[in-house]
Amino acid sequence: MTVTAAVIGTGTEPENPGRDGYAMAYHHARGYDATENCELVACADIVHANAEAFADEFGLRSDRVFEAYDAMLAAVEPDIVSVCVPPAVHAPIVLDCVRSGVVDAVHCEKPMAETYGDARLMVQEAVRHDVQLTFNHQRRFSDAVRTAKELLADGEIGRLERVEFAAPVGIFDYGSHSFDLCNYFVDETAGEWVMAQIDYREENVQFGSHNENQAVVCWEYENDVSGLGTSDSNREGRGPMEMVGCHNQLCGTEGTIEIGPSDDTDEPLRIRRAEDASWQIVDVDDDLHDWVLVHRAIADAVDCLETRTEPELGAQNALNATELIFAAWESSRRRGRVDLPLEIDDNPLEAMVESGALTPQSNEDDSRDGDGMRAQTEGE
Repeated sequence: MTVTAAVIGTGTEPENPGRDGYAMAYHHARGYDATENCELVACADIVHANAEAFADEFGLRSDRVFEAYDAMLAAVEPDIVSVCVPPAVHAPIVLDCVRSGVVDAVHCEKPMAETYGDARLMVQEAVRHDVQLTFNHQRRFSDAVRTAKELLADGEIGRLERVEFAAPVGIFDYGSHSFDLCNYFVDETAGEWVMAQIDYREENVQFGSHNENQAVVCWEYENDVSGLGTSDSNREGRGPMEMVGCHNQLCGTEGTIEIGPSDDTDEPLRIRRAEDASWQIVDVDDDLHDWVLVHRAIADAVDCLETRTEPELGAQNALNATELIFAAWESSRRRGRVDLPLEIDDNPLEAMVESGALTPQSNEDDSRDGDGMRAQTEGE
């Protein structure tokens, strides 16, 4: 049986979909094309020219090109839909798809939603309507990440004590991956508390949503593993990596594993055992940033839809990471520790900006807040 797929939000850069991670729909589409027993059949974008360019790229029929996604759902009735729009409109579109009675699965870009209440509602409604909902935290499919998890499970660094990350853009956009990987390494153990502080003095808008300039986040899981995360959008290159030293770090009683080290090595994975002061490179096939990871995420979503098994990127896993993001901002708003589960509905960072508690200076030269951010496209 062939699984039919459609894309909502084709993006504005059809001739160069890989630039800075934009036009994620093109990477999703290539994932569907590469997946056995799957066919991409339709697309929708509020800018018709964008949808037409996307259709030309992937050989879609002219009657399968739409501006309105609800019209596409009614006419085509795809089995799975990719939602590749900015975070602020994830929730209404995902909810419409889930409640449509047409689709069996939705694969949405990250981060989940612009408010924690919307993120919870998407998970709730997907369960209620028996629709498989996944979010594109594709880095879980990196060979570097998988091998790190195997090394951890084999006891190569002893008992895990702490997970760490450095996010160069912010804990909402880039950090969505970072928190998700931390949770992956602790087997989705629930968080117990979060304490954080942020700085937001220069406007930092990613895909239409606010991201802090700098953050330091501490948290603890119910299994007593602790977490440390940092972000720094004010420094070029790998500036925030200098505090943690890598994208993700696993600290155990008998050693350390680093994924994406920030020093001169180009190797994506290394380990240092307690009895050896030197780092050892671990050979892996790919790193955190290969676009093939999106294809693997798509393939897993399609396979789980067919086999009715729990997908790796299931919505509850995404919500676990999202809870830590919003709890960090809530901790800054409260100026204190936040005990979990998180009981808010809004976006604390956005609320602090709107109330005047935070007054970021506008940077009109920042191209990240251009028209491309408001179009139906999404970043890595």
